[in-house]
Amino acid sequence: MSALLLRGSGRARGWAGYLGAVGLGAGAVALAAVWTSGPWAAGIGAAVTALSGLVAERLQPDEGADARAAGEVLRTAAGRIPLLRDVDRPELAGVHPAEAAPGTPPAYIERDAEPMLRSALDRARFVLVVGESTAGKTRLAYEVARTRYPRHVFVRPLSRSALPEAVRIAARRRRAVLWLDDLEDHLGAGGLTAAQLATLGKAVTIATIRVQEYRRYDAREESRLTGSDRDAWRAQRDLLQQAAVIRLPRHWSASERRRARVYEGDPRIGAALRAGERFGVAEVLAAGPELLASWENGWAPGANPRGAAVVAAAVDCRRAGLRRPVSREWLRELHAPYLAARGGGDLQPEPFAQAMDWACAAAYATSGLLIGNYGAGFTAFDYLLNAPGRGPVPDHLWRGLLARVEPADAYDMGLAAHQDGRLARAVQALDLAARGGVPGAELPLAIAIGDSGKPNRAAADLAGITRRRTDRLGPRHPDTLAARHQLAFFVGESGNLRAAAARFTELLADVREVLGPDHPDTLAARHQLAYFTGEAGDPRAAARQLEDLLADRLRVQGPGHPQVLATRRSLIWFRPGDPADAERGLAELLAEAEAAEGIGPDDPHTLAIRGSRAALAARAGRAAEAAEAWAGLTADRTRVLGADHPHVFYSRLEWARALTAQGRTAEARVLLTGALVRARSVLEPGHRHLRTGRELLARLADEAGREDP
Repeated sequence: MSALLLRGSGRARGWAGYLGAVGLGAGAVALAAVWTSGPWAAGIGAAVTALSGLVAERLQPDEGADARAAGEVLRTAAGRIPLLRDVDRPELAGVHPAEAAPGTPPAYIERDAEPMLRSALDRARFVLVVGESTAGKTRLAYEVARTRYPRHVFVRPLSRSALPEAVRIAARRRRAVLWLDDLEDHLGAGGLTAAQLATLGKAVTIATIRVQEYRRYDAREESRLTGSDRDAWRAQRDLLQQAAVIRLPRHWSASERRRARVYEGDPRIGAALRAGERFGVAEVLAAGPELLASWENGWAPGANPRGAAVVAAAVDCRRAGLRRPVSREWLRELHAPYLAARGGGDLQPEPFAQAMDWACAAAYATSGLLIGNYGAGFTAFDYLLNAPGRGPVPDHLWRGLLARVEPADAYDMGLAAHQDGRLARAVQALDLAARGGVPGAELPLAIAIGDSGKPNRAAADLAGITRRRTDRLGPRHPDTLAARHQLAFFVGESGNLRAAAARFTELLADVREVLGPDHPDTLAARHQLAYFTGEAGDPRAAARQLEDLLADRLRVQGPGHPQVLATRRSLIWFRPGDPADAERGLAELLAEAEAAEGIGPDDPHTLAIRGSRAALAARAGRAAEAAEAWAGLTADRTRVLGADHPHVFYSRLEWARALTAQGRTAEARVLLTGALVRARSVLEPGHRHLRTGRELLARLADEAGREDP
């Protein structure tokens, strides 16, 4: 049994008593922290949830001990940072526990990505393993690190608040591995920065991240229909770009499965292999499919519907962007609307204490649907976060969370909401973060305000941010350049197209010199300069700029990058020529976007391509085709972005315009009237969409008046 534990004032005594009470004995103090995949990710308490009869409501460790350990780093019983050779159980590194067997985890099976990981560690000091939940990311990294760096200290922060201490420890040691399992939990307010990474010297940083979280940063520009680099996550993006990235598929290859058959005498590995190719071997070992089925079955009347509702609330807390566990009391209050929506009392729900017992019970002695404990809080098993068929996080959960979280949590939630296109939520959360003094919150708040339909207010706020950054940092500091980019964009969005083009011209000279010609911010500034040049009345110049930009994007980013698609779409739109050629080009582009990994049919870029196709149909006089296209796009944008997103209102305007061209004026009036009523509560006065809508409605009213006898 491993000799490691979480050490803190009172921590060992509190947990020793806790574990002793369930019959683990002194040796089990080694696994004294309940493992979660969130900020409390100690990764070493899998045995706690695996214990038969252990229930969250009956055995409660001292809450103060857990609170004091919030900033802890993994240590030995003697208070030392362990060497990697002494980290003798993969659960200590954050590996999902497998079904209990006499004393040992399943054998490690070499993954096809292992040589690539070893090669990456030869050339880089920051390596990031990207894959889906239960793909085997942490186990792969753990096994490679132990064999490669046995005499390095293993510095693992157990929460985001412990990260500064962990960085200081790793920077001081001659040989150190900074271990950041679930890197997404160490990003955001108070999280890892490029500046911290630069202090680490010869220390090696090894991190893992779920692919869904990585895409938030890797494809952040995809959420900008204009192709703008309005980048609320620029610091995190720049940090991730420093990493050597190793991608690990969830499904195992034929060669990996052959290697696994050597160990099929282990009933756990044998069962995983017998599950066929639908699931990955690591996925089955962690009981992911069984846990998902258990959650779905729990909704049945008389089963565990309250427990299923508690899990739903915990899952949506994670999906809303909350990075830390939630308390039992929060779950008691937040789960109620989920239960009511599924039938409430008709489902014969169990008492809350029983619901928590069920949700925390281990499946096949691996993990529960909820992971954690009474004092530290609970988090949903991350395999559940991407269960199919889940819609947006409901308003009741969002409101309930926002009323409870700290400003730093609100910052994380605001960034997640902004990336998901839920702009009103982003403004609410980021405003709370900014008022709470979270560093850096003012810029993403201003961007969210502008994106939500208030570009004049955003431009005014960004002018102040730019001025303050210029005074403090200088006009060409990267942070100032980022603010200048946003300011130029929202000046254009406010209707001053020529002024925006002039600002981007000035900005481009600076970013090219400071950041280099191939930096993403430089390419983004070039895209915006071309866009506003074309919108200001010079489409030929815009097309020439976009042709040059496309060549550079292809060289730097490759043909499948979302911004390459965005540049191609803009080029098709502004390039003079045969409209039929433009329509064929957009059709090909749409097919590529819908089929591309990481983009797909609901991506904002894909929706923008559909909008361009509808606009070309309207321009060609095919009003019925345009009306049908805008109707479908309106429905999909409403589903993906919410009814109050400015892009939804724009789609409604164009739909009404196409209906008018068809002669369906009565339908167009009803559509416009309803859209304007809603838009007035969202868009700022004088917004161009409001002006356009009013003008179109007035024209319809005038035509109707002339038709009256």
